[in-house]
Amino acid sequence: MLAVCALAGFIAREVTTDHPILDFSVFGDRNFTLGAALVSLTPFGLYASMLLVALYTQKLLGYDAWNAGLVLAPGGVVNMISLVIAGRLIAHLDQRWLLAIGLVLNGIGLLMMSTITLSVDYWTLVWPRFVQGLGLGFTFVPLTTLALATVAKDRLGNATAAYNVVRNIGGSIGIALATTYLVRRSQHHQATLVGHVDVWSAETTRRLGQWSQHFGDRGADTYTASRRATAMLYHDTVTQAQVLAYADEFWVLSMFFFAVLIVLPLMRRVRSEPGPSGERVEGLPTPE
Repeated sequence: MLAVCALAGFIAREVTTDHPILDFSVFGDRNFTLGAALVSLTPFGLYASMLLVALYTQKLLGYDAWNAGLVLAPGGVVNMISLVIAGRLIAHLDQRWLLAIGLVLNGIGLLMMSTITLSVDYWTLVWPRFVQGLGLGFTFVPLTTLALATVAKDRLGNATAAYNVVRNIGGSIGIALATTYLVRRSQHHQATLVGHVDVWSAETTRRLGQWSQHFGDRGADTYTASRRATAMLYHDTVTQAQVLAYADEFWVLSMFFFAVLIVLPLMRRVRSEPGPSGERVEGLPTPE
């Protein structure tokens, strides 16, 4: 609440003062406004997905911090390669198409993660990160070009500062919303699963019998084995509810990237045009 009030106060101050730190008049440029909106939404999915993968591998799969990092690292390597490729293509192709490719690849990578289970192996986790890492290079390079290339040079400093502020705010809000949604979905699935666990269920009786025998074989008396079996059944239910919650969130994030595609036709392409002396001048929008 304090952060929201502080942000509102900051915006009010910047709008009313004669010498603002951030000149919000740059948002009068259509490409910049749409680009800033997209760059606040894209880190939402990026940072949230990275956080979810780290939490899933460590909390549910039992990975240590090093192995969890090895799941995320290959995506970073592919991202560097895609940044180089996107940088070379951006002057020759419509940046909106490159951005669309990046958004689709991000969506596909997250959609692949929506099928995770507790039995996934390392490569099942890494391949979606490869796809998403490839998509990130085709997302940020054309998005930055589309957002900033049409801004006047004398206002480019303010535009860049506002662009970075919006991006950081979007990433922070994304992480907060992602963790909140994860908890809510876990509670929802836990309530649903617990509703199907009762003493009259044959599956419940079978699982309790298996756990009771497991603890009995290890020297526990009948009462202790029964109590431990009940505790393990509850633990299994909570764990499965969390798996379903992670799958739900990855699916929602993937749909989020696909939904952002509808904004792209509203942006103007930026192309290189010959200057007065024949040199190439970047940052001129198409006439339409």
